Amino acid sequence: MIRKIACGAGALIASGFAATAAFAQEATEAVAEVATTATTAVVEAAPAAAVAFTPTADMVSKGDVAWMLVSSAFVLMMSVPALALFYGGLVRTKNMLSILMQVLTIVCVSALVWFAWGYSMAFTSTGTPWPTIVGGFDKAFLAGVDVTTMAATFSNGVYLPELVFVIFQMTFACITPALIVGAFAERVKFTPLILFVVGWLTLAYFPIAHMVWYWAGPDFLPNAPTDMGYLWGIGALDFAGGTVVHINAGVAGLIGCLVIGKRIGFKTEAMPPHSLVMTMIGASLLWIGWFGFNAGSALEANAFAALAFINTFVATAAAGVTWAIIEQIIHKKPSLLGGASGVVAGLVAITPAAGFAHPGTAILLGAVASAVCFFFVTTVKSKLKYDDTLDVFGIHAVGGIIGAIATGIVADPALGGQGWIDYTAPVAVAGAYDMAGQVIVQIKAVLVTVAWTGTVSAALFLALKYTIGLRPSAEVEVEGLDIREHGERAYNY
Repeated sequence: MIRKIACGAGALIASGFAATAAFAQEATEAVAEVATTATTAVVEAAPAAAVAFTPTADMVSKGDVAWMLVSSAFVLMMSVPALALFYGGLVRTKNMLSILMQVLTIVCVSALVWFAWGYSMAFTSTGTPWPTIVGGFDKAFLAGVDVTTMAATFSNGVYLPELVFVIFQMTFACITPALIVGAFAERVKFTPLILFVVGWLTLAYFPIAHMVWYWAGPDFLPNAPTDMGYLWGIGALDFAGGTVVHINAGVAGLIGCLVIGKRIGFKTEAMPPHSLVMTMIGASLLWIGWFGFNAGSALEANAFAALAFINTFVATAAAGVTWAIIEQIIHKKPSLLGGASGVVAGLVAITPAAGFAHPGTAILLGAVASAVCFFFVTTVKSKLKYDDTLDVFGIHAVGGIIGAIATGIVADPALGGQGWIDYTAPVAVAGAYDMAGQVIVQIKAVLVTVAWTGTVSAALFLALKYTIGLRPSAEVEVEGLDIREHGERAYNY
């Protein structure tokens, strides 16, 4: 992403998964073989002359609709107020209001962009042969979407009103760019940030969401055996957004903090969180909202939603405990900030595996992710001296990478996982599971996500930096963004 930035980002990313990256390099030919085999199997399994399928209203369950609308509200709560309070408590008093305003406005703008062209780009077909990397504009401004149209779930003959699916996915599009701002909090101008969000959603989030999650649906595969996003087509597993949300946002945050530069006073003056009480409230609300995020991604009120729910519970608990134990051993004092960070690391790591893992392996995944994220936010960041203000890269990107790759392990039925589903069968059935092959596919999905969002993010940040500017003046930064950017203070004593 222009040579100097790319080298810095590449060094950090490589340090996070050096072993797996080496493995991925050695396995390039195997990945191509897996992808080709998966696509060929889908095409060959399709009947030669399938009957067109049309969903009907009696295929919609009111219970599913109610669960998905509640889940959508839970995910929105993750952005405002949860993320806003979590981030707000971690910055200094003079920047509290600015971070609240940034998160709130990003949610508002993202919702409108999703309505205008985001949903269409992420979840429509271009009509071109597989692989596809982004949808078209047939449903821009929700053209053709009304109370009579349906969206597929993961079960044959089970549907949601399409508006319900639009709403649920909208909340994901709202929180993902909001995560990014934590990496360069306290030193970015408001207007360029919002322009970045619009461009990043369009060029990074929507294509990756399409590649990972778009497919025709189980009942439509006989007539559309190759109508799917690229990463879905090669068999990548991502239940609720390890790649789409967390790696995507975490890498973008890293690029942003490198392009914008370090805060004035970084490493030379104390910059403690101004309110860990607010951070605790935010973290708690994030955990509650995450049940909608993960369990809602089942798209139905069924056993898989319950599995994702309990995995989100226990993996997060294990991660929080692990972080506290590590701090007790190293610092002799477990901190609230550490506990909250561990909880978020666990939530991030279990996200791609939530509907695939057994609760026992989910606990192990949460613990491992917490330990690795602790190492990154304490040791790696200190050694490499990058100013990721609120550890967006160290928790979201690193935790997301661990979770995405580990999904290939914990999903194995031999470990109590759910495997993968063969939707080409008349009624979907479990497919034969190959752990090594699946891990290779998971690594490829990670690498594609890192490369795509890294390139787009660097291009956008650099374009804004050298045109309208990203960073406020030194005077404004020292005084604080609250007054100079928004004309208000979070607190008036």
